[in-house]
Amino acid sequence: MLGKSAVAQSRPSFVWLGLSCFAAIVGFSAGHWATAREPAARLTTLLSSGQTVTGEAIAYPSGTPAKITAVVLTLQPGEQTGLHTHGVPAFGYVLEGELTVDYVGQMPRVYKMGDAVLEAMSVAHNGRNTGAVPMRILAVFMGAEGVPVSAAAGAQ
Repeated sequence: MLGKSAVAQSRPSFVWLGLSCFAAIVGFSAGHWATAREPAARLTTLLSSGQTVTGEAIAYPSGTPAKITAVVLTLQPGEQTGLHTHGVPAFGYVLEGELTVDYVGQMPRVYKMGDAVLEAMSVAHNGRNTGAVPMRILAVFMGAEGVPVSAAAGAQ
């Protein structure tokens, strides 16, 4: 049988062991639940292609330093871009509204919120807001220093 002093000396060890186990369990549970509640990263491919909407092969300008330009274009209902071409590959993502694009020699295409497009480069086209609300599109031009991202049709 253990004497009073031996029991008293062994209690702190049991207390520390118990507290350590409790802390480990709580720490694991908290970490597990925190991880379980965090949303998983999601990757949604908007578009993946080597061709523009009109079937042109994507071709990057060469000979000058690369330059990426990103813009948000807003067109009010009935407003249009005017007939133009792009000297560089262009990616578009409709943020809101509706955009109808008339491509010379082809059928018009309608793009709505959430639609993505690799825009025509040498095929002249005119974009117009055919919806009832402002249309906003994110346009990302993958070009080069000194190469215009857009030009009035016939000026390029």
